[in-house]
Amino acid sequence: MAMAFFSNGGSRRDNTATVAVAPANGAPAALDSAHVGDIVGALGTIKQHDTAEGRSRWQRFRMLLAVIGPGLIVMVGDNDAGGVATYAQAGQNYGMALIWTLALLIPVLYVNQEMVVRLGAVAGVGHARLIFARFGKFWGAFSVGDLFIVNALTIVTEFIGVSMALNYFGLPKAISVPLAAVLLFAVVAGGSFRRWERFLFALIAINIVMFPLAFMVHPSVSETAKGVVPSFPGGLNSTLLLLIVAIVGTTVAPWQLFFQQSNIVDKRITPRWIKYERIDLWVGIVVVMMGAVAIMAAAAFGLAGTDAIGNFTDAGAVAQALHDHKGQTVGALFAILLLDASLIGANAVGLATTYTLGDTLGRRHSLHWKISEAPVFYAGYALLLAVAAAVSFSPDNVLGLLTQGVQALAGVLLPSATVFLVLLCNDKAVLGPWVNTTRQNIVAGIIVWSLVLLSLALTAATFFPDLSTATLEIGFGVGALIGLLGGGVIALAKNRADRRDAERTAKELGNLDPDQVEELEDVRLSRAERKAILEADRDAWRTPALDTLTRPAFSSLRMAGMIALRGYLAVAVVLVAVKVVQSIAG
Repeated sequence: MAMAFFSNGGSRRDNTATVAVAPANGAPAALDSAHVGDIVGALGTIKQHDTAEGRSRWQRFRMLLAVIGPGLIVMVGDNDAGGVATYAQAGQNYGMALIWTLALLIPVLYVNQEMVVRLGAVAGVGHARLIFARFGKFWGAFSVGDLFIVNALTIVTEFIGVSMALNYFGLPKAISVPLAAVLLFAVVAGGSFRRWERFLFALIAINIVMFPLAFMVHPSVSETAKGVVPSFPGGLNSTLLLLIVAIVGTTVAPWQLFFQQSNIVDKRITPRWIKYERIDLWVGIVVVMMGAVAIMAAAAFGLAGTDAIGNFTDAGAVAQALHDHKGQTVGALFAILLLDASLIGANAVGLATTYTLGDTLGRRHSLHWKISEAPVFYAGYALLLAVAAAVSFSPDNVLGLLTQGVQALAGVLLPSATVFLVLLCNDKAVLGPWVNTTRQNIVAGIIVWSLVLLSLALTAATFFPDLSTATLEIGFGVGALIGLLGGGVIALAKNRADRRDAERTAKELGNLDPDQVEELEDVRLSRAERKAILEADRDAWRTPALDTLTRPAFSSLRMAGMIALRGYLAVAVVLVAVKVVQSIAG
């Protein structure tokens, strides 16, 4: 097997990057030289050529602490201002009846982000860079163009969360929003990855307030447990469906894919640390799920028996209602959680955008660089914060409509992001022995198609709020049937391709029957031997320089599917934009 391993020299301190050594063909091994060198995390350092082999359990644990960061930050960042509002709405309007949606999202979160972990560690470049390199400028612009707009609007919602939280403590928006914007930029522009990550860890630590918050509203364990069983309180109507889709959209967002892959690259995590990064991801999933349940419980039990139940307006109103019915401490804890979530979300979404900008323009985009060394990266981040902060001063009715538009656009873009993700994780030229297994592809396929159906349902529910339960059920049933048929077609196509490969191998081995070739391949090596070889290949494999790889050819079926997806997204995005503009004008 042909393999390309990128080897680089030692590194200087975390605020200065090493120079990447180019492979034999002369192409650069990394888009940004700051992405190569020692892992310098908030909780420790790992030298570039260190391994976990021969280490004691304590030493391996310290290495894990050094790696932890990208998975934890991307998951906690997912519980941003929009997440707090969505979970509070679920609790205030439906009690704990929708906890089952969170349980079902756990495998979705892990599968999606684990694929991103492999792409970042093995390829050494960001998500947008891979899309441009493997699918061309047309599909690259298609995948990141709308993302820039949605991310900018998402940061607007984060500033709205900041203003609501600090308004609870009496600080006006004219002070809170500019103060938050300056703080966010100051933390990022320090030229030190470690300093930035430590600041994020400090914000994440504040999430501990979710425990006293949940405890002080006196939650019912039995009622909470009942919520794990899937149910549709009040029937499957468009209102409930929209909230369920919003929970999915706020828990599995497109920006997460771009942020985590780029952050893994920026932290210099390589394939040998993928196992540690998977643990990091699970830690983040546990934290984000506990936070979501705590927020839902605070609204459900803290407002139980009051007129506020069933009448959600916004997260700021929830904080005030908790203050009125459960006391100042409970209201203050909720406001602190909202403020913390908004700051983490704004930071992560902003970096996801500017990381992608660097990938797109081919410019330096690393937190290891100082402002003078990567002016485009930091100027883009500053401009993004400034525009989002300015828009957050729009009238309340406009902000409400923009928030609805962001949710709809995020739901529309989610299937596109996951489709590109799965295609990249099946690209052998990029991942080599790290490509998806058959089982991973089956799970990923189910997830992708489920997200497509939810996106379609979100679009339909947004523009046709009076859709009946029967219509929605029929739509899901038809969609599931189409998914099964499509999966069968793909499986047959793959089987035929494997058969052709076996036939070619048969000719090379002396005109053996294809079935005999397959038997020989199975008999030659035991499962343990095949696993050992795979692990050895994975340890050495790094993606070759992208400009040396031939782009994958699209089959007619894949091209038709991509064009159909593009057409649907283009129409849906235009419809969302038109509806928001009409609502503001009207």
